[in-house]
Amino acid sequence: MLKTVQQSLNEFRDHVISEAKRNAPKSLGNLQNSIKGYVKESPNSIQVSFEMSEYGWYQNEGVRGANPSNVSPNAKIKGQQAPNSRFKFGSGSKRGTWGTFVNSIETWAKRRNIRFRDAKGKYAKGNYKSLAYVIARNIYSRGIKPSLFFTKPFEAAFKRLPDTLVEKYGLEAEELFTQILNENFKK
Repeated sequence: MLKTVQQSLNEFRDHVISEAKRNAPKSLGNLQNSIKGYVKESPNSIQVSFEMSEYGWYQNEGVRGANPSNVSPNAKIKGQQAPNSRFKFGSGSKRGTWGTFVNSIETWAKRRNIRFRDAKGKYAKGNYKSLAYVIARNIYSRGIKPSLFFTKPFEAAFKRLPDTLVEKYGLEAEELFTQILNENFKK
């Protein structure tokens, strides 16, 4: 039995959502719950839309660092983490302050009991706020590496769409993905 266009679109949406939720960084619990998708067939067109919390798009595509040369020479991870990302720390295009960024890193470090250690591995002096400042400065300088937790399932599901549907509506994966991303950043 042949599938209808709406059935194919529903399967596409469901596959992308389930795989993206499975691949999403586990430390961001509310991110998984925020992933949603909408598909609709109309007589001469189709609508495909996905949404998630703003931070999810940054995790997926990565964020360019403001200045990788500011990273400590002792850091294990060096260099630009997302050189091709449209997002960049310090660009001023998105809301958020340095203080809220440091506070969120501090909360994360407390939850995971991450603390300063000396060369022998024993706990060293320094509170969570100072640790958060060091980590936040490093992330801000070098950026966030892309996880592609949403992009990979999207591309895999797109390849599984029936050729007749792709041809009828002139769909291209990259254009569709860019359109979805742009819809989420119109704000």
